[in-house]
Amino acid sequence: GADDGLLCALLFPVEPGCSGRAVCAGSRRRQRRRLYCNGRRGLARDRVTTDNAFPQADRDAVYRAIAERRDMRHFSGGTVAPELLHRLLQAAHQAPSVGLMQPWRFIRISDRHLRGQIQQLVEEERVRTAEALGERTDEFMRLKVEGINDCAEVLVAALMDDRERHIFGRRTLPEMDMASLSCAIQNLWLAARVEGLGMGWVSLFEPQALADLLGLPPGAKPLAVLCLGPVVEFYPAPMLQLEGWTEPRPLSDMLYENTWGVSQ
Repeated sequence: GADDGLLCALLFPVEPGCSGRAVCAGSRRRQRRRLYCNGRRGLARDRVTTDNAFPQADRDAVYRAIAERRDMRHFSGGTVAPELLHRLLQAAHQAPSVGLMQPWRFIRISDRHLRGQIQQLVEEERVRTAEALGERTDEFMRLKVEGINDCAEVLVAALMDDRERHIFGRRTLPEMDMASLSCAIQNLWLAARVEGLGMGWVSLFEPQALADLLGLPPGAKPLAVLCLGPVVEFYPAPMLQLEGWTEPRPLSDMLYENTWGVSQ
């Protein structure tokens, strides 16, 4: 109708010299998805929300990968083919980042001796963490917290050096570089799951000690030791839940309306 036609004109203004049906190909306002306006039929509201959706099977697969991703600690050895590893890292590299700074750096640990040294750093921090937990010390020490010596691949994910010069989106929230790296790790995690590989994020280490071990430049900071590879099976639920360490809380406990603490 007329209202839809007006909405179409406002959303997709015709550039000088255009035919009147589409935004010019060279316009700054060019729409990546090539949305075209039809003055007679208008822009149907339902099409705005559905035209760009994936097929249902693809949507189901995405949500399944999210639901079945697990922080794995038990691996079955094996290998990861180089082309598959590259594909996974490319998925990580396609993550969003603040100011498009792409602060992630990945170090593949192919040296078995170096892998053992990283595992020792994790073990030292595991003991310190256990001591800090007080009455839960023994319970914590029974948990398996890493699979560094068992997995096919070990990657160290780190924040790059010289991050201070990147101000866009970080002036008041400098930790957005860490959020960006976390997005890359999540991409890698989900891609690994759909490829049938397990991945575990290990954060029990002293960052400076690991940085020194791997020769990171001043200002760079390791954020994760990532264990990656084949597994016998994926946990049916988060391992810490299965082990009785804690219980996940429902979304309703974390979703507020307009102000903190006010539920929908």
